[in-house]
Amino acid sequence: MSTIRCDIVGAESEIFHGQAKMVIASGEAGELGIAPRHAPLITRLKPGQVRVQLENGEEQCFYVSGGILEVQPQVVTVLADTAIRARDLDEAAARRAKENAERLLANRTDAVEIAQAQAELLQAVAQLRAIEQLRKQMRH
Repeated sequence: MSTIRCDIVGAESEIFHGQAKMVIASGEAGELGIAPRHAPLITRLKPGQVRVQLENGEEQCFYVSGGILEVQPQVVTVLADTAIRARDLDEAAARRAKENAERLLANRTDAVEIAQAQAELLQAVAQLRAIEQLRKQMRH
C-alpha cells in the first residue's frame, strides 16, 4: 500500500505527523485530494477542514484557520496559524464567535471592521462545519 507522509503544523506546535493514503483539504480554488505520488504543489488553504485518511482506513479530521499546503514527492505539509484536531473544537465558542461576527456585520461600521468581521464569521462557520462533519463520521 502506497502512502505519503503528512505533517500538520500550527503556530504553536505540530499536531499531526504520520503516513496517509490521502489528504483532503479546501484550497482557494476548491477541494484538493492529495494521494501518494501527487505532483508538487503549493496553494493557499481556506479556513476549514483537513482530513487525513490513514493506512488502516481510519480518518482523522483537523480544523485550520487557513494557511499553506505544500506537496513534495514524499510529504504533504500543512502550515496554519491555527490548527486544531476537530474533536478538540469548542462548539459553543464557535457559535458565540459566529453570532458576534454577524452582529458586527449587521452594525456595518468602517470597511476594516467589516473585513475583520467577515473573516471571523468565515472561521466560525468553518469550525462549525468541521464539528458537524466529525459528528457524521462518528455515526458511521
